[in-house]
Amino acid sequence: MRLDCAIIGGGPAGLNAALVLGRSRRHVIVFDNNKPRNAVTRQSHGFITRDGIEPRDLRKLAHADIVNYPTVTIKPDKVIEIRPQAAGNGFQVMTSNGVLYEARTVILAAGLKETLPRIAGLEPCYGTSIFSCPYCDGWELRDQPLIVISEGSNLFHLAKIVYNWSKDVLVCMNGANNLTMQQAAMLGQRGIQVAPQRIKALQGKNGKLERIVFENDEEVKRMGGFVTPSWNQAASFGETLGCAMRPSGGFITDDYGRTSVKGVYAAGDCSIIVPAQLIVAAGEGSKAAIGANTDLTNEDFG
Repeated sequence: MRLDCAIIGGGPAGLNAALVLGRSRRHVIVFDNNKPRNAVTRQSHGFITRDGIEPRDLRKLAHADIVNYPTVTIKPDKVIEIRPQAAGNGFQVMTSNGVLYEARTVILAAGLKETLPRIAGLEPCYGTSIFSCPYCDGWELRDQPLIVISEGSNLFHLAKIVYNWSKDVLVCMNGANNLTMQQAAMLGQRGIQVAPQRIKALQGKNGKLERIVFENDEEVKRMGGFVTPSWNQAASFGETLGCAMRPSGGFITDDYGRTSVKGVYAAGDCSIIVPAQLIVAAGEGSKAAIGANTDLTNEDFG
């Protein structure tokens, strides 16, 4: 049987796309190798009716919803290649176990992979007391002495956002010189400390941050904070298929997830190249599914 859609990735975007397409009576397979970017996350927030849920529990609930639609299958397989068929007649999807599938459309929802700054002690804290999204985890760190670490151009913006949850903020450039004098002065006017020197290590126990140690061996007590990783596409299928990309690395899409390649849609983090809240990713999946179903319907009507 030829699939109406192959969905690459079983996160919130891919699963919600599968739900919408299942309800549209489309034959769909979700390929999910069960290696989510947020594997270190213990709780997810900002999703109405599911605030504080563990990501794995959200996936279980999503799977329980999708099983009600017999035209949708979730396969724990890794896709290794997607290639277009002749004359724009859909796509061939190859998995790591050698099985070849044919699909009329493809939704890319594999998300991102992240790389943390190379700072000793950061990785054990990540997901427990150091996070990447203030909207997801700022409430839990409210009114605590926090650190903001970024080697990118978003440091000033991130510091301002974190200030909503705590007025005791230490901003660390980690030697990147990524704040202007005016920005540093604006932060200083609000009592936000700025540390330009490199960080030697984060120290704490069981993932709970206790102090920052700088290269000059100065120590500052902190209880948690936020860091900006670098993000890249978790899979290269979109690039291989020729989908147009933004300078940031995300796919250029319209309001319904359509990429520049006919029949290929993108949803969730991979289209915006910044990790979004679960509810945003799920919404992106819904829109991509509607886009795909609309195009399939138009094609069927000739």
